[in-house]
Amino acid sequence: MLDIIIIIIGFVLLVKGADFLVDGASHIVKRFHIPEIVIGLTIVAIGTSMPELVVSVTSALEGHSDIAVGNIVGSNIANMFLILGMCSIIKPLEFRKQTRLIENPITLLVTVLLFVLCNNGNMETANLITNHEGILLLGLCVMYIIYNIIMAKKGESFETVKEQEIKQTQTPVKIVRAIFDVIIGIIGLKLGGDLVVKACVAIAESFGVTEELISLTIVAISTSLPELITSITATCKGETDMAIGNILGSQIFNILLIIGVSAVLCPINYAVSYNKYMIVLILGTMMLSLFPFVGSKNKMTRSNGIPFVFIYVLYMISLVMFR
Repeated sequence: MLDIIIIIIGFVLLVKGADFLVDGASHIVKRFHIPEIVIGLTIVAIGTSMPELVVSVTSALEGHSDIAVGNIVGSNIANMFLILGMCSIIKPLEFRKQTRLIENPITLLVTVLLFVLCNNGNMETANLITNHEGILLLGLCVMYIIYNIIMAKKGESFETVKEQEIKQTQTPVKIVRAIFDVIIGIIGLKLGGDLVVKACVAIAESFGVTEELISLTIVAISTSLPELITSITATCKGETDMAIGNILGSQIFNILLIIGVSAVLCPINYAVSYNKYMIVLILGTMMLSLFPFVGSKNKMTRSNGIPFVFIYVLYMISLVMFR
């Protein structure tokens, strides 16, 4: 129970730390007259992925590769099946042309790429995400950000809830206060990441379960809560396109940015036991890519969402029952 409380405290530090970092960094770059769309697609986008980023990087550096990988795989499965499923049950999600033809395929290709990188290599690098592969993922992440900035400047709608909050902040913030916010944010993220990882390891050891199970359940669901709250709120307000964009963007950043940074700092040992979960994620992404072209065209309906949530429930049961 104490370790669970520590995880909750750690997660609160992660979320608040990310908020401070995003707000402080946004105010700093605004002083240099950087367009808000660039802020939204870089600082804000990365900031909303900070909980996953800090947990995975901390885990990789401390030699807990199962938590580093399981956090991302579990989070993406939760995003895909649980969050999108729940949102489509609340209200049908409509796919834009750009989402149907570009973002869905990118999400699928990035997921398949991660699966390939995790299962390639020779005898020395087998099942190892190397530094060079991490650099490749980060390079693709930069290209994805540039693509979004170009599309935004062409008039495409790309706006997050967090970006709306930033736009509503009219009062100028002193540069000293902004720097202070950044420092507080970094400290909060560091402390939160350490608490979450150490508590998860302690739970795994005390209950005799694997770090893989803890990362796929407790850690994955905890770090996916921001996406869950944001997407459901957007759906209830009728902003279904934002809900889809939030999840797809999170899927892509989780793989390209978080696995990329973790692998660059420390090569990640990949356990082949994750392959079955990766296959579930790939199949789910393929199904999502097909929804706009079958049944109710250009939509993910309640009839699509219910099976997605049901699959997630079965997935969670299988994690617990077949250990």
